[in-house]
Amino acid sequence: MSDFREKITAAGLHPPRFVTLAMTNACNLKCRHCWPDSGSMKSFPPVPTQTLGKLINEIAGLGAEEICLAGGEPLIHPDWYTILLQACGQAGIRRVTLQTNGTLIDRVIVNKLKAVDDTCLLIQVSLDGAGPGTHDRVRGEGSFERSLKGLRHLYDAGLGQQTHVAFTEMAHNFEDLPRLLELIDEAGIARCVSGTLVPQGRAKASDSITSPTPHQYEHLLALHQSDEAFRSRYERLGNIAALEWFKGKTYPSAQRCICIETPYIDAEGKIYPCQYMPAPEFAVHGAHDRPLEAVVLASLELWSHLPEMDHRRREELKPCKTCPGKEHCAGGCMGRAYATSGNFTSVEDRCHLRKAVYSWSP
Repeated sequence: MSDFREKITAAGLHPPRFVTLAMTNACNLKCRHCWPDSGSMKSFPPVPTQTLGKLINEIAGLGAEEICLAGGEPLIHPDWYTILLQACGQAGIRRVTLQTNGTLIDRVIVNKLKAVDDTCLLIQVSLDGAGPGTHDRVRGEGSFERSLKGLRHLYDAGLGQQTHVAFTEMAHNFEDLPRLLELIDEAGIARCVSGTLVPQGRAKASDSITSPTPHQYEHLLALHQSDEAFRSRYERLGNIAALEWFKGKTYPSAQRCICIETPYIDAEGKIYPCQYMPAPEFAVHGAHDRPLEAVVLASLELWSHLPEMDHRRREELKPCKTCPGKEHCAGGCMGRAYATSGNFTSVEDRCHLRKAVYSWSP
């Protein structure tokens, strides 16, 4: 493995640290903002258990510290529990995240989850609103109540502190964030982490599913400043981009392209430098069938220019020159810029939101 890591370092990259592994592209929901455009089990059979087992062994063997089991919906996989146990049992893997929409979680499933090493397992449940009016708009009628029921099962089983809620920020649901923090606090869930909608996949084709506005971000900043109860709850439970940007706006960012540190292996066995770059021109095939080390090494020529490109773009992007948060933002995420525009030299899609935050004052 030392030779493998030396070759990656020599290419100017960093060895895999956090690997996202798609167990299936099938899902029991059809969310309107789904990036991988997941579908039914008839259309997308699960990745064979033996294949996933091979990959998990190899991911650990390459020195990665974290694995995210993703989909589609991982709990649809008939052998999800066997796969989860294997991942959590790997030496060197300190965190395994099970990424789920939560609608399938029942007492049988939580009893299985309780048997998994609690120092390793993190359960991430997607919740895109504080009520059905906002959540169901993108995830389908009745999905909010089923996801909330799943969260209650997790809490009742003593798994609340191993559970995070993942919230996708959109214009129609952004105002739900304060109430959502109250909801997860009442439900005994450990944390709420938000991320702004990426206009890709199904979201790209939907005019009614859009990112939040600068005004909405500014309103949240004002609430954080004026409402002590919200501020206290947020500090205990929340990680929201707008608030974290504002806190760090005067501090230079160490942000750099971390491509290959966070690779993504899709359900077809293609590996990408990260989840934000699932583009055909960056795909390396064969992760399901070939040794993973060989596949990663084959990617070096294709990916080795990305960190330098990231450094160059942050120096050359004209919109960054006069931005009050340019040292903190450092050009933003190159992957997001590419995912939404197909152009590495463009600003990322959240540029106007970042500028609103950096310019805001109480």
